[in-house]
Amino acid sequence: MHDLRKKALLESGKTVSRKARARPEAPRSSGTLSPGNGSPASSRPGSRPGSRAPSTAGSRAGSRVPSEDEASDYEYDDAMTMSSANSVSGEDVYEDDTSNTWPERLQDRIAELQDRKRSSVQGREATLKAYVHILKHHFAQKYLEKNLPDINAALLRSIRSGSSDQERLLALKALAVTILTCPSDMIFDHVWSVLKVACEDGEEDKVKVEAINTISIAVSLGGGSSSAAEEVLDFLLEIIESDGQSVGAPDNGSVVAAALQAWAFVASYMDDLSVQRDQAMEAFMEQLDSTDSDIQIGAGVNIALLFEAARDYEEETGESFDLQYNQHRIMTRMAEIVRDSSKAVSKLDRRQLKANFQSIITSLERGLGPGYSTAGRSAANPHTGGSRMEKSVGGEEGFVEFGYRQKLRIHNQFVIIDTWSLHARVETLKTVLGGGLATQYIENPAVKEVLEGADVEFIVRTTRRR
Repeated sequence: MHDLRKKALLESGKTVSRKARARPEAPRSSGTLSPGNGSPASSRPGSRPGSRAPSTAGSRAGSRVPSEDEASDYEYDDAMTMSSANSVSGEDVYEDDTSNTWPERLQDRIAELQDRKRSSVQGREATLKAYVHILKHHFAQKYLEKNLPDINAALLRSIRSGSSDQERLLALKALAVTILTCPSDMIFDHVWSVLKVACEDGEEDKVKVEAINTISIAVSLGGGSSSAAEEVLDFLLEIIESDGQSVGAPDNGSVVAAALQAWAFVASYMDDLSVQRDQAMEAFMEQLDSTDSDIQIGAGVNIALLFEAARDYEEETGESFDLQYNQHRIMTRMAEIVRDSSKAVSKLDRRQLKANFQSIITSLERGLGPGYSTAGRSAANPHTGGSRMEKSVGGEEGFVEFGYRQKLRIHNQFVIIDTWSLHARVETLKTVLGGGLATQYIENPAVKEVLEGADVEFIVRTTRRR
């Protein structure tokens, strides 16, 4: 009886969970379908990348808990088992599409992107969602290169004149992952004005946030010159100084936090921040007084980044990089913020604020990078009778500090995040690639280059004796 009931449920399709039905796979059937058709194909990535202390793994700017959209990105399944889509006639189409490989599905999505005339807004949204998902979880450069100009043109059309906010949002995401997949020395000049308008005129805050994220990727990996990067930094700083007012989002925490993260990412590529330092430092200090913990943490991270840039500049040139603000005063202010944080703030936000500010204070005090732990252990080695002594960075002789604890897990290795520049780049890659970061780091040279110079620890698995 149990077997008969199970068979009946399987035949009726009622065993498909809501999560499985919600997976973003694009429409495709064995016959010819309109671009409005959609079918859920997705990929299950490996372990979720994230940093350890001082922040929750996978958080933005080392602090923020991922949103539902971001979290769901780690739940996608690469096996395309069953799809449901509306055909031209409005009938439901069910099909088994497990035989199609991801490159075949990607080629179908690219064809649909280019065929805008015969598509509906729902169809374009489904196509863009599937396209973004495939590019996040697979390195697809060779499949995009021959159609890249047409793909970029189609994405810019959707950003500029999409029929819905969701279409514009997904097109912005698609452009960011396209640039990461196929970096170009010429793309920034073509997209900058469109992205700026999308940020300024977009009605939805999510569209503004995504436009900011895409701008930072475009100027850094899309051929933006030094003067272009400075222009972008000024644009982002204006958003921060005006609390979002400059882009029509007054007092919007998510927009300002995105601008802070994007500023750090773009600044991490600059050899000299002396032009921006004073105005930027003043803006970041003001944002420490924000009531939004994400903004406070983002401002603190950028302050630490500026001090790191000052140290690097002085080491390389021997010249003084004078910052107007006293480090001790900044550390004292951060300690006061943590102590006086409102009880209206959630316990999680208070904990993250405390952890991140402690990391920043230690960085300013010791001249080190993020996530450095001053806790440790005795350096006496019991295997040598306690006669062998070690000394940690900045620590006392006979005591070894744990050191840098902020790490990004990529399969069987840890990427050590020991500079604020590297921290900024990791956080932006997490934001743009989500659960696909591990695959992109292993297979995509452009992503690997973004994290160039990072130390790596390989994980050695040991077999327990029984």
